[in-house]
Amino acid sequence: MPDLDLPTLTPRYAPAPAGVPWPTTAWPRGELANQAALERVVDEAFTEPSLGITNAVLVVRGGRVVAERYGGVQEFFDRPAELITDESPLLSWSMAKSVLHAILGTLVDAGRLDPDEHAPVGAWCDPLDPRHRIRLRDLLAMRDGLDFVETYELDQPSDVLTMLFGDGRHDMAAFAAGRPLAHEPGTVFNYSSGSSNILSGIVADVVGHGEPYLAYLRDTLFAPLGMSQATATLDDAGVVIASSYVHARAQDFARFGLLYLRGGEWEGRQLVSRAWVDTAQIPLSRDEESGHYYAWQWWVSADPYGTYWASGYEGQMIAVVPALDALVLRFGHTPAENDPDLYRWRARLLEVLAASL
Repeated sequence: MPDLDLPTLTPRYAPAPAGVPWPTTAWPRGELANQAALERVVDEAFTEPSLGITNAVLVVRGGRVVAERYGGVQEFFDRPAELITDESPLLSWSMAKSVLHAILGTLVDAGRLDPDEHAPVGAWCDPLDPRHRIRLRDLLAMRDGLDFVETYELDQPSDVLTMLFGDGRHDMAAFAAGRPLAHEPGTVFNYSSGSSNILSGIVADVVGHGEPYLAYLRDTLFAPLGMSQATATLDDAGVVIASSYVHARAQDFARFGLLYLRGGEWEGRQLVSRAWVDTAQIPLSRDEESGHYYAWQWWVSADPYGTYWASGYEGQMIAVVPALDALVLRFGHTPAENDPDLYRWRARLLEVLAASL
């Protein structure tokens, strides 16, 4: 069951404005009436010490890019560092979970998966296994009950670090699915990258492991949106590491955000149903540490603008803001203890966008 005392929210969308082209090949550009105020808040992202290092900010209003800025460098193991530009492939970290949400939606829309059914995981097929009771919707909501520790502190036991970088890295879905139950499925929220990789393993079982999975991702999502340089990483089992590893340009991540802002529609075609996009906006849990709400693989703010967002480690963000017909994207490196500063920055930016209406 969902947590008690959750806000009752109605999913919201912003229809495509007449006369504004879809950004499949190039983003249209524009300015706000209070553009100078917007630029000042964008400046803060790059100059405010509490926000750490910001590498990119992109703001879309009414289907047009109204602010875009880049800074800093990317470090590589095998070549010299490079300046970050609009052509740089940026790492999603956990924003990949929201991309996974879209892919799962296409399979649910097609009748190939059912959120209310038991999760089709081979390791849980025995009805006597208590994990057999886990439903697909429990994994989507991070309420599967699995004993999975999501911490990035090196001096603490961490299932996520073992999965991504240790013994579990070769078959991440199997590693996560091998965890025992800590709670009855559906009863307790526990944010878990393992849950997302189990879901990705289910996708792979449906569409095919390895190249067939990558092709499905390209054909159903990246290519229609014009995300021409977006890539996803496979583990050794041929499963997309959907907890963490999508690379794309900032403008391409904005295209993904616009798909949700428009209710799953792109150029007159429904890539994923509006009913499925609804599930990104309906909170089922509240994270006690941050106070934010969680839906299915998306975070929800319950602010006056209907803001919900894809969130990644160190402050990666694709914020969808239906009431303002806006997107706010930020990439960089903010320490976890400074997350409140990042969200206050976003709130200031939304105030500027609201004042422009």
